[in-house]
Amino acid sequence: MREILGRRLQRLRDRFQSLRPDPGQSGTASALLDAALTCATRWQWPVLPGVGRSGTDGSRCACPDPDCVVPGAHPFDPGLLAATTDPRMVAWWWTNRPTAPVLMATGGTAPCAVSLPAAAAAQALVRLDAQGLRLGPIVATPTRWSLLVAPYSLERLGELLYAKDHVPSSLRFHGEGGYLLLPPSAASSGGQVRWEREPGAPPQARSPKLRPHAAGNLWLPEVEAVVDALVEASSGAPGGGSRLAY
Repeated sequence: MREILGRRLQRLRDRFQSLRPDPGQSGTASALLDAALTCATRWQWPVLPGVGRSGTDGSRCACPDPDCVVPGAHPFDPGLLAATTDPRMVAWWWTNRPTAPVLMATGGTAPCAVSLPAAAAAQALVRLDAQGLRLGPIVATPTRWSLLVAPYSLERLGELLYAKDHVPSSLRFHGEGGYLLLPPSAASSGGQVRWEREPGAPPQARSPKLRPHAAGNLWLPEVEAVVDALVEASSGAPGGGSRLAY
């Protein structure tokens, strides 16, 4: 099955290569296509292209909002509901928009995520590793890190947060109806999105608080297992870390 899937992906990549008009963007475009196809097919994460940037210097968001707070790094056309795991649709999107950021629609059968300021996240990881908690993939931008967790409902999240004395505004939750910018997209705050811990990387430790996630059989922690450490780390983030910058 893996061999058949690999051949199909290679055919899609070859077709994309033959259709792409700008050889100057070949490296970036190929990496974005590969990432989108890998997410959609290997891990069964529904993806769609982000709106991207516009203007001669690429500093403005391509959406109609002149004050967009996440320039280039959000859905617009197509909208979030169009996210799919169909490799033909994914290849078509990135054939027509080869430099578009890769977005994953969170929730449902796809992973959810919790994001916080980068410095606070690095501190939280030290604590979680010391506890022996096996973490899943972690997405990093220059300003924020996002820990992927097993899918949770809004009701479950609400009950979890209601029990906390304080939840800092710098801590953000990407659940059902949300999205997450994935590597190797350009980050809205500058720089590039990368994997701090890649999907399928060797685990740091084993813990009974984990379960294998059905989409791609990736191990993801439950949100309850990480939220205390993330709340504590976010509370001490310089300046509160409340600015929404992915």
